[in-house]
Amino acid sequence: MAGSHKEIFTNAYLVCMIEQGKQCELNILKRAGFGLYLSDDSGEEVLLPNKYCTEEMKPGGKVKVFIYRDSEGRKVATTQAQKIYLHEFALLKVTAVTVVGAFLDWGLDKDLMVPFREQKQKMEEGRWYIVYLDLDQKTDRLFASNRVERYLQNDELSVKEGEEVALVVQQKTDLGYAVIINHAHKGLIFDNEVFKEIRIGDTLKGFVKKVRDDQKIDISIQPLDYRSANDANSKLICKQLEENDGFLPLTDKSTPEEISAQFGISKKAFKKSLGALYKQRKIEIQPGGIKLL
Repeated sequence: MAGSHKEIFTNAYLVCMIEQGKQCELNILKRAGFGLYLSDDSGEEVLLPNKYCTEEMKPGGKVKVFIYRDSEGRKVATTQAQKIYLHEFALLKVTAVTVVGAFLDWGLDKDLMVPFREQKQKMEEGRWYIVYLDLDQKTDRLFASNRVERYLQNDELSVKEGEEVALVVQQKTDLGYAVIINHAHKGLIFDNEVFKEIRIGDTLKGFVKKVRDDQKIDISIQPLDYRSANDANSKLICKQLEENDGFLPLTDKSTPEEISAQFGISKKAFKKSLGALYKQRKIEIQPGGIKLL
């Protein structure tokens, strides 16, 4: 029983510790020669070096910071804008390759290491890679991994059909674009569902269109509620007309490529919105284009 109490106490203590790899709001405790000492509700302290401090930061106040370990292994805070968070994916650039691994620019002064064992293929300086930010349980240090598949699973899904999700574009495939869903699952956007430019590493909003019997997930980047989609497309067309002096040289006879280039939507969606706007007497369809009324 005593061991059980000790385990519960230890787990509770760990929960209260200042977490690395995340942005958190901490109390400004006191000023020192090297900067400001910050603390959380558990009383753990961490230093925010002088170069990140401003005159507005005073003891008794609060500040949002990102936590990581410096080269000497101490937890340190920064107000720099980081490009990746713990247990999430992002596209980052390799700044150097050394005898211990590759190093990535993640927005902080100290680069993020990808050990050789965490590289799916040998990384090269100057190239960009999709990586996952994790915490080494032995050393308590943050590291990045390019072995993306290791951190994705579709056996136990936390999403359902119709749900809005966050996406990271992972790679181009023969069928479309492989995407990472909510930093947890694998999904696919089919080519015939893409009506705007998509690049590797893009973060997008999407919708779960279908969950297949084999747990594969089809994703749409168009709203699944077609009435909402039509309203959004109508607003887009009107906005583009306003920005172009009330006229655009596009009609329902225009090619799908011309429509996609201008609005990022399919020809079918464009024609539906065009018809709705015409019935509402918001536009006039002329031989050479559409005019805003």
